[in-house]
Amino acid sequence: MKFDAVLFDCDGVLVDSELITNGVLRDMLAEQGWHMTLQECMAVFVGKAVMDERARIEAETGKPLTPEWMASFRARRNAALMEHARPIPHAPEAIARIHAAYAGRIACASGADLPKVLMQMGKTGLLPYFEGRVFSGHDLPRSKPHPDVYLAAAAALGADPTRCAVVEDTVTGVTAGVAAGTMVFGYAPQGEGQALLAAGASQVFASMADLPTLLGA
Repeated sequence: MKFDAVLFDCDGVLVDSELITNGVLRDMLAEQGWHMTLQECMAVFVGKAVMDERARIEAETGKPLTPEWMASFRARRNAALMEHARPIPHAPEAIARIHAAYAGRIACASGADLPKVLMQMGKTGLLPYFEGRVFSGHDLPRSKPHPDVYLAAAAALGADPTRCAVVEDTVTGVTAGVAAGTMVFGYAPQGEGQALLAAGASQVFASMADLPTLLGA
């Protein structure tokens, strides 16, 4: 077995949720006065926590980012995810193989808030593979691109981070995995692999069907 453990991002790696979440965010920011296309919104926010972009949101809208607004965003986002979220193509089969090959030594380390991660993984049927091994950057001093959430996941598994593989789809996430000392595999289904390689990914792949072989599963 090549690695001691495999650590996965959630959004865009396990769950096809980025378009859904950013669609809600784009609409709600437009209501506040910041108008963007969906692609422009994703360019700003994918891989990042909304609160980490607070200063920019307040500058663009001219309004404070209140706890009430965040609660409304999470409620609307969660409703949309419960209706529309699906697993990434081939992810269920890939995770089943990797989970078996690594004797359950896999974890999810997300930059999103934990209730969201658990909800969408439950909806897509992936949660049983990660039960008790789901970590959120919101619960740590720093979220991605800092390494904290990957270090926490490795520690919980009793694994040396330098002996862990990380699966990521964003520059922010790849940066976090590299900073943790892991070997990062970049998932690039739309051909965006060069940016992930430039951020430090060891290699990129375009289909989750290929991941078990890359990990020796």
